Amino acid sequence: MTMGTRVYLARLAGLPVFDPIGDRVGRVRDAVVRLRTTNRPPQIVGLVGEMALRRRIFLPIGRVTSMDAESVMLGTGSLNLRRFEKRPNELLVLEDLLDRRVSVAPEQGDGPDHVGTVVDIGMELNRNTEWIITRVAVREHTGRLARRGHVYQAEYDRVRGLVGPTDAQGTANMIALLDQMRPADVANTLQDMPDARRNEVAAAMDNRRLADVLEELPEHDQVEILIALERERAADVLERMDPDDAADLLAELPQTEQAVLLDLMEPEEAAPVRQLMSYRPGTAGSVMTSEPVILTPDATVAEALARIRNPELSSVIAAQVFVARAPSATPTGRYLGMVHFQRLLREPPASIVGGLVDSGIDPLRTETGLMEITRRMATYDLMAMPVVDSTNRLLGAVTVDDVLDHSLPRDWRDRDSHEEEQVAP
Repeated sequence: MTMGTRVYLARLAGLPVFDPIGDRVGRVRDAVVRLRTTNRPPQIVGLVGEMALRRRIFLPIGRVTSMDAESVMLGTGSLNLRRFEKRPNELLVLEDLLDRRVSVAPEQGDGPDHVGTVVDIGMELNRNTEWIITRVAVREHTGRLARRGHVYQAEYDRVRGLVGPTDAQGTANMIALLDQMRPADVANTLQDMPDARRNEVAAAMDNRRLADVLEELPEHDQVEILIALERERAADVLERMDPDDAADLLAELPQTEQAVLLDLMEPEEAAPVRQLMSYRPGTAGSVMTSEPVILTPDATVAEALARIRNPELSSVIAAQVFVARAPSATPTGRYLGMVHFQRLLREPPASIVGGLVDSGIDPLRTETGLMEITRRMATYDLMAMPVVDSTNRLLGAVTVDDVLDHSLPRDWRDRDSHEEEQVAP
């Protein structure tokens, strides 16, 4: 995949973009197709690059000096940072064309068209130095549930239904691309999609993946995606979210809908969410996670390290373990203290965590306000702080990302609301 040869655009997704001196300026997120009024093939006029602060900008194809399997290089470091907006005569390759159902005319003869799904788009440089669509990679439809059709390439002029209006666009290849991205980047991609397409793609994700992505979306997008799901599916997704995030999302719904979804959740999954929703907003009780890493004092360092190695734990949750008397599920027995992971790394694996606890930092109470939480976390340089009840039982922990989430403006995840605050050259 180099300049001067055919380039398949889906393979560019996620590649880093570098300026002429080798500094990375962002990643490729899509390619822009300009439709023509004649029968000439559509022209690729540029790429959509994602820069710092998740800003998506237009990169004219003429500024690109090389494209290969590892990166995209620009011939200039001067970029227009105005947010990309699609024009009426433009389409995006990944967002609008991938997964489209098309028909492909036979290479020879008058046989029937073959029906298939678009999996990639190939472009080539013509004599006028224009990048035009010349090939379409299509997966044939077999009509059999257990068998996937083979993928083949077809010349653009044999493909029908690629660029016109369609109500037949699937999700399989878009999901495959999104699976290579972090949840926050997937959330950013979904925000750029029309509502119907966004909901369709979100619904095609598995429950765990969708839960992770929902946690990265603005609240209004979370709500719209959730209510577009069947209620049983919505409840399954809520079960896989962190309890504090699920509680925040449910709080945006009408009380009758909250009750229905909580009743559909498994009782053991719904219980911590109900408890979090009972606390006053803006307090430690309302923003804490009820699932920190908790060990009893007789656990060993080796056991503690094994627990925090769990790849499903976020970095802030895995930064420390909390030590409490049995039972170790919240609300626990008497809270004893916490041990930072760096201390665990310095101790022999057979050491007992009860002898390593730091008990010199007073835990939070459920009614402690965000300002006080922020002050205390900053004072002690903590990633998380324990929250206890009046009998000193551990109820959960407030993490630094919880504090940031609730200290920033409610719409901080919504890129559109902050466009005016970012100055383009």
